[in-house]
Amino acid sequence: MVEFFEVYILPLLIILGKILLITGPLLMAVAYLTYAERKVMAAMQLRQGPNMVGPFGLLQPFADGLKLLGKETIIPAAANRGVFILAPVLTFMLSLIAWAVIPFDQGLVLANINVGVLYLFAISSLGVYGVLMAGWASNSRYAFLGGLRSAAQMVSYEVSIGFVIVTVILMSGSLNLSEIVMSERTWWMQLLLVPMFVIFVISALAETNRAPFDLPEGESELAGGFNVEYSSMTFALFFLGEYANMILMAGMTVVLFLGGWKVPFSIDWAILQAIPGVIWFSLKIAFVLFIFLWSRATLPRYRYDQLMRLGWKVFLPFSLFWVILIAGVLLMTDTLPV
Repeated sequence: MVEFFEVYILPLLIILGKILLITGPLLMAVAYLTYAERKVMAAMQLRQGPNMVGPFGLLQPFADGLKLLGKETIIPAAANRGVFILAPVLTFMLSLIAWAVIPFDQGLVLANINVGVLYLFAISSLGVYGVLMAGWASNSRYAFLGGLRSAAQMVSYEVSIGFVIVTVILMSGSLNLSEIVMSERTWWMQLLLVPMFVIFVISALAETNRAPFDLPEGESELAGGFNVEYSSMTFALFFLGEYANMILMAGMTVVLFLGGWKVPFSIDWAILQAIPGVIWFSLKIAFVLFIFLWSRATLPRYRYDQLMRLGWKVFLPFSLFWVILIAGVLLMTDTLPV
């Protein structure tokens, strides 16, 4: 009995504990990202933002959650009930399981697999299915058009994201995310990756349907888009999934371009080196998320033809050219990883 517990039950309990240690803080971060978004946008627009529920409005996310929890879940009579309910669950679950391969610190990762980049790319690509299923299952023209928009948009920018990731892999010589963070890059390598960093951040905005690329949710023409028929906790799962995906894309940006858990700019100050890597990782994610919120507060929504033109006629050829350029430079300088 003891041997059975040690061989089968104990490893399972350890894995479940690690999963809870990741999902617990992540869900709290999602809740307070909504609060931070409202506060940042309020500051940029000379408003106060949430300030009534709790000190400084800090309990506002919990009030919003309780309000959604208390509402009735309405399923349209002509909707496909199974797919209608599965769509938000799928969207939310995909935003969580991708964190299995994200390294928070050196050795602090749930699954340190050698193909972590491919795993992340596959999970992020599956995210379109939740939105597409919601649009189709709602049996509404507005929802269906929102789902089609999202499918076209996410597929378009996935291609550019793929080429951007290829440039990082070329410089690090590995698909393992921890090894990508630990790989040494010279100053000129970092300089070559700056355009790819910009493309990745903009593509992440489009990938997560965030302003100025929030075309699938266009209120003025689609009355809310793919989630127009959703209410209560089914709507909340879409909401949570969107913000969890924002944090995920920010985490991918930090791992690929900003040094992950390492001290910024490799500053060798003892006081900075003493700060845990998890703290540095969180602060860098907060910086990227601030860019996401900043763009929503300042930029107007793109037209759909502008969105497609940017993805297919600007980002795709430029990122393809940059992959060839970086490969050529690494070969010429004999710095291509073996």
